[in-house]
Parts: sequence; C-alpha cells; structure tokens
Amino acid sequence: MKICLALILAAALGGCASLGNVQPWEKGTLARSEMTFKDGHAFNRYDDHIYTSREASSGGAGVGGGGCGCN
Repeated sequence: MKICLALILAAALGGCASLGNVQPWEKGTLARSEMTFKDGHAFNRYDDHIYTSREASSGGAGVGGGGCGCN
C-alpha cells in the first residue's frame, strides 16, 4: 500500500515538473485584470490587514513615494 501511494505521489509531482516557463507573448494574458486575486473590497481589506500586521504600521497605502524625494 505504501509503495502504491509513493508511486502515485511521484507521478503527480512528476507531472508538475514538466510545466515550462512563461513565454514573453503569454505574459500579456497573465497580466489581465481577470487573472488577479483582487475581487473587490473584501480582498483589499484583507490584504491591508496582512500588510499592517507584517509592517507593524498602518495608513499610507494610497500615497506613492518612499521619502527619498524621487517623486
């Protein structure tokens, strides 16, 4: 039973290994708005919560620039 499970797992992982790189002409398709995970207001709130939890700060999400005077 363990050998059978190991063979199935190896076959499944071997199938994922054959995926190639994204070609330059395919990147336009992947960059469309339909391909993003952002589905509206609920995701933006969740994404902001994760960001503020990691950075231990809040606010400033709508303003560009990093304080270096590049703008």
